Amino acid sequence: MAAERMPSTPAVLALRAAKVEFTPHFYTYEERGGTAVSARELGVDEHAVVKTLVMQDDAAKPCIVLMHGDREVSTKALARHIGVKKIEPCKPEVAERHSGYRVGGTSPFGTRKRMPVYLQRTVAALERIYINGGSRGFLVNVATADLQRLLQPQLVDAAIEPD
Repeated sequence: MAAERMPSTPAVLALRAAKVEFTPHFYTYEERGGTAVSARELGVDEHAVVKTLVMQDDAAKPCIVLMHGDREVSTKALARHIGVKKIEPCKPEVAERHSGYRVGGTSPFGTRKRMPVYLQRTVAALERIYINGGSRGFLVNVATADLQRLLQPQLVDAAIEPD
């Protein structure tokens, strides 16, 4: 693939402002392809590709959940951890309003609205991860320690194997 120009997304600007070292990775985005496509295109383990999910509780209060690409979120376990009755994914247009990013290109960095961030505990155990850089077809490879320093997430155990 030809060298691509670094996009000036809010995520890239936030990472640079925080002096976080990252490596950009571009791939051909596929609608509804998710982390399976990005992992395949980049030749990396899907477990190290982290998806950024915008969810909301029963009071419609939004939050960000960071989960392994090859795992699903147990909304029951997450709701229990947060102390709410129910948590569910936001509708795409609501997620986009909260984050400022198009679904498929949502990054936890540089979001329009400041939201609590919940990080799957086993993701925190990885040294480096691939996570969306704020645009479809664009991931950044960052040290998990930098992600934690920048986002100050709460660690949760909410991963389940997909069916």
